[in-house]
Amino acid sequence: MPPIDDPAAPAAERAYRAVKEDILTGAVRGGSLLSEVEVGAPLGISRTPVHEAFLRLQAEGLLELVPRRGAVVVPVAPGEARDVLEVRRALESAAVRRLVSPGQDAARDRLATAVVALLAEQERLAAAGDVAGFARADTEFHATIVEASGNAVATGFYASLGDRQRRMAIGSIGAHTEHLVVLAEEHRSMAAEVAACDPDAFEASLRGHLSRTHAVLLGGAW
Repeated sequence: MPPIDDPAAPAAERAYRAVKEDILTGAVRGGSLLSEVEVGAPLGISRTPVHEAFLRLQAEGLLELVPRRGAVVVPVAPGEARDVLEVRRALESAAVRRLVSPGQDAARDRLATAVVALLAEQERLAAAGDVAGFARADTEFHATIVEASGNAVATGFYASLGDRQRRMAIGSIGAHTEHLVVLAEEHRSMAAEVAACDPDAFEASLRGHLSRTHAVLLGGAW
């Protein structure tokens, strides 16, 4: 992943990366008004490239431009959160059913090897209370399961949900860093269920895991 503020990158790209990262990590909240001048000043860039960045982020559904004022950060709507979780459950469950089918021993072995490092990193981030870092690792863990299935179409589509996943996770966990340890333990359990070729247990665990992770966005609580 390229650095968020790479001095060698074009000005519009720098503004795009900086604002997007602030949105995804919750540094700026849904409903916040951003001005081109305020965004450009700390980056040392003018309003025009910032406006280009705003247009790009509007196309991605993260900002809504307000004439002569700037742009408003679009909140994650409960309906969108439910839709994303529904798609994730379908893709991940299908991936695991494919992984446990006959002839997939090598794929499961590769996944088991890959998740060792991922789980260790998650536990480190959980212990440190690093919500933003954990959200990125969470996204990588789930994406790795889908990728391991060997379905390139599903993998590509799942990857397109990555930004939404990070933002939703950070928005739900917030300051409750004590939840990170629980989520890391749930990831370890789900990895074990794949290794045991138990897709039903995995699906049940996944449903509960996603519901707990995103309870706030869905109008509930931990």
